[in-house]
Order: sequence, then C-alpha cells, then structure tokens
Amino acid sequence: MDVLVVGSGGREHALCRAFRRSPKAGKLYCASGNAGIAQDAECVAIAPDDIKALADFAQSRNIGLTFIGGEVPLALGVGDEFAARGLNAIAPSRDASQLESSKSFAKDFMARHGVPTPRYVTAHSPDFAILELESGDFGDESAPVVVKADGLAAGKGVVVAKNRADAIAAISGMSELVGTAAAEKIVLEECLTGHEVSLLAFVDGENFALMPPVRDHKRIGDGDTGPNTGGMGTITDASLLNGDELTQITEAVIRPTLHGCIREGFRYRGVLFLGLMMTKDGPQLLEYNVRFGDPETQAILVRLEADLVDICGSMISGTLASSEIKWRPGSSACVVLAAEGYPGKVRTGDVIDGAQDMPTGVEVFHAGTALDPQHRFITNGGRVLGVTAAGDDLASTLDLVYSGVGRISWPGMQYRHDIGK
Repeated sequence: MDVLVVGSGGREHALCRAFRRSPKAGKLYCASGNAGIAQDAECVAIAPDDIKALADFAQSRNIGLTFIGGEVPLALGVGDEFAARGLNAIAPSRDASQLESSKSFAKDFMARHGVPTPRYVTAHSPDFAILELESGDFGDESAPVVVKADGLAAGKGVVVAKNRADAIAAISGMSELVGTAAAEKIVLEECLTGHEVSLLAFVDGENFALMPPVRDHKRIGDGDTGPNTGGMGTITDASLLNGDELTQITEAVIRPTLHGCIREGFRYRGVLFLGLMMTKDGPQLLEYNVRFGDPETQAILVRLEADLVDICGSMISGTLASSEIKWRPGSSACVVLAAEGYPGKVRTGDVIDGAQDMPTGVEVFHAGTALDPQHRFITNGGRVLGVTAAGDDLASTLDLVYSGVGRISWPGMQYRHDIGK
C-alpha cells in the first residue's frame, strides 16, 4: 500500500525510514517533509495542519495508510476527518487528543479514572495562579512547584520552578514563551522527586503493545541547565524500568487510561505516550502525549525489527493482542544537533559538513534542513539533525553516536555532551 507520513521533523524522518524498510509499503509520501526526508520519500507541499488538503490528497492518491506525526493536526481533528472519509490513519480522534492538547483536561481525566498523578490545581488566569501559590497550598516560599501552560506548547510549556518567586516569574512570562492561547489557563502541579522516564505503547482501543522505555533530555545545556527545549537527546535501555515497574505502570496507568477513554466515549487508537515520574510510592503520571515524541521516535524505531505497516494494520483492525512485535535487544541513543540561538531565535542557512559520512551503524535523521543552490544541506530550523544508533549496551552505543556527532559541523552548532550520562 502507498503510505503518507505527516510532518517535517526528525520524528517523521525516522517514521519514513521505518516504513521504507517494509516490503508492504509502496510509494512513500511525506507532507511536508524536509531536505533529508526527500531522500527517503516524495515530499508534498501540504502543511501538516491543513486537514482538508491532507485528506483530499490521501483520497485522490488512494493512500492505504496515513501516519500523523505531530500533535497540532491531531488536536485539530485530522483523525475524525480521515475516519469520516473511510481513510486509514494512525491518528487518535479530536476528543482523545484532548489528553495532550489540554493539560487541565488530562489532569481531570486522570483524577476521574484513578490514574496516579501529582496534586494539581487549574488556574483560569495568571493572576489566579499567583493567588493559588500565595495561598500556601503548594508549600512555603522556598518550595518547588511545576508550572504548565494548558495548551500545546511544542515541549516548552513546562517550567520546574525552584521556589515561589521563580514560579511567579514563570507564570508571568508564560504567554510570551508559548503564546496567549496555550497559556490561557495555567496548571500548577506538586513537584515530585524520583526519576523521570517515558513509556510508549501501540494501542488498538483495548489492547496495547509496549515499546522500549525511553528517557529524554529536555534542557539545552549539559548537566540539565538552561531553558527547556523540544528535546536534546534520548536513550532507550532496559535499566530505565524493571519488570515490576512495568507491571505497576500497566495496571495503575495504562489499563485505567484505556478503560477511561472507552467510558468517556472516545476509544483510543494510535500511539500513546506516558511521561512518568517513578517515585518511592510507585509511578506518577506527569503527562500524556497522543503520538510519538521527538526525539524519542528516533531512538525507539532504530530498535524496531517488526514491520511497521503490520503494526499499523493491527492498531486499525483491533488485533494487537495477536501480534508479535520484535525489538532489537540492547540500547539506543539519539543526540540532537541544534542551530545557534536555539531554543530562542535561531540562525539558519549554514552549510552542514560531514552528515553523510557516518560510522557503520549510525543513522542521521533530518529535523530542520534545506538545500542551497549548490544542493548542499543547510540549517533550516532550531533542531537540525538527530544522530542515532542502536547497540548491545548503552556505553558502547553512546560512544558510537558521539563518534558520528564528531564528524558533523556548521557554524554555531550546539549539542549536549552528556546524553545518557
């Protein structure tokens, strides 16, 4: 069948590579793609948020499978549009996508269905959020607190404030950081201690299949310093979650979530992403995403040994329970190379050297690239490349990835030197 991937970043490049490995995938398209994706798929000039144009294209080209990469088209209802036309798409419905598009909806959903999550309050204005802090419900002036924009914020709408003064500053600056619409409501959340980990699953409505646990590194600088970004690197490794912890997450978080979706009238099909804090009292769910993460996808899919077309078919047909999904044992890592100025105003147009000269086993996924008139790759975004590999153990995998990173350069390139450390 012909396949359409929707998006233009490193996540979508990794998806295109995975589909390209399938003997069941025919023509591969990406809307709107980038210069690197164009090496693996035919890029079409349709914006990922142009829902009608995407469905028109899929219908006119008889696309057998569409995979939506990012959160914006999902929140706009691309899944409903495709379903109404009888088109196969990996895209949760607009109602289900509220689990990501609204932090307050997600937190209230967790509370309704007994999913363990940190104590929270939703404030309907910045002034009310500040009053909530000053009430003392989240501790004294020295207590840390998490400040979250309610709406979609491209990974930049969460601030872990060290104290009340920092939290008030985060609230006051949230609209400027993520936009007025995303910051219309503010969620304040108890700050927990433990270790963060993400767990993703393929879901067909009632059944699910877990992916390897993954850890993202959000802050721009080494040692987790500086502002949050969309993600500067990820690892997968069995040490992130043991068997007992996976069982706890399954029973306390995943099953209540899927049953809750059914009870509320929006059966969940697609990729479910859980952002978790593992505490001494067990797992606590910090957030849902209703799609693959970026750069989590890059690190996860390089370990996938099963056919992604088959997996998508099982999600659509409700037959995941009878599917065997094989993963390469060991570990994987992705290190993001970003442009000068990221996550603020970025410099673009710099020629990228060395990206096509990688050690054996290293893949480079393009996130923000274009071609100059000489057909050279140039920077065209904040996060530019994701250097990725899988291996038998985490230490050797990181060595391999960083050996690839060392071959790439452009003026102002920045990356973290401590991914997985």
